[in-house]
Amino acid sequence: MSSPPPGAARDGAVEDLRATVGLQIQDEPLLRAIAGGLADVETMLRDVVKSDVPAVHDAALHLVEAGGKRFRPLFTLLSAQFGPRQGEQVLIAAAAVELVHLATLYHDDVMDEATMRRGAESVNSRWDNTVAILTGDYLFAHASRLVADLGTDAARIIAETFGELVSGQMRETVGPGPGDDPVEHYLTVIAQKTGSLIATSGRFGGMMSGAAEEHVQALRRFGDIIGAAFQISDDVIDIASPSVELGKAQGTDLREGVRTLPMLYALADPGTEPRLVELLAGPITDDDLVAEALELLRRSSGLERARETLSDYASRARAELASLPASPARDACESVADYLVARTF
Repeated sequence: MSSPPPGAARDGAVEDLRATVGLQIQDEPLLRAIAGGLADVETMLRDVVKSDVPAVHDAALHLVEAGGKRFRPLFTLLSAQFGPRQGEQVLIAAAAVELVHLATLYHDDVMDEATMRRGAESVNSRWDNTVAILTGDYLFAHASRLVADLGTDAARIIAETFGELVSGQMRETVGPGPGDDPVEHYLTVIAQKTGSLIATSGRFGGMMSGAAEEHVQALRRFGDIIGAAFQISDDVIDIASPSVELGKAQGTDLREGVRTLPMLYALADPGTEPRLVELLAGPITDDDLVAEALELLRRSSGLERARETLSDYASRARAELASLPASPARDACESVADYLVARTF
């Protein structure tokens, strides 16, 4: 697969981010800085995953070349705008968090028995599960190597983040225990699985740029909240948006038997229609039954409660940004929080 010209890569990266995460950057110097930084991160990712072993090289490069939103490195670059230094350490941190994210995708595809990822055949499908697991481990190793060059504090933070990611996956796999609130369990899972790495992305950007400690912590908290908000937003649109808007089949979670936040809220409501409770008992494979479940979910209290929770998360995220200096970078972060709510209506 050939790489696009550098200018095209920069422009395409920013346009993709506008389309997928609602990023709005009105300031031209900031736009150029972020676009250039993303292009540099892309080059670094390709260089880092190179291997003398052809099988390792091909499998590691597979998802890098498949693209993706690159939101984590984008947030690292944006967070670095709150400090005085815009150097190589910021780029290294941005590449490292994306490597961690990619590594989790290789492992997720094995657990989910996925056949496609980002429009390309998944590694576990193209090769096998063993190759996918080992490739994920290979990317984790290289992420750790990159972070080691950023100092002991950064190494400790990424190790703690690894622990959060694994704990979240384990919580999701095992499910809520007796007496656990399923909604609280779910919110903890998404905070660990998604929020923790985005929080580290913001924290690294602030740290590596020399931002004030109170600003570093605000960026960390914003990332933690906005990461969970992304998942809740996806939960809502999987139910509320037509297939033509989603770009994929509706009701993916229903088909996989995954209980997302709108479903959990609906199941917790005594007034929910018994037929919906029956349908949510397990995976739904029949298209007509999926359509019926979607219609019932749209009429249930669960969807509205999930939207209310999303709005609360977005408000909390904006509150964290309020403690940061007014700037185009802060405006860009706010645009993402606004978008996550707007895209669900």
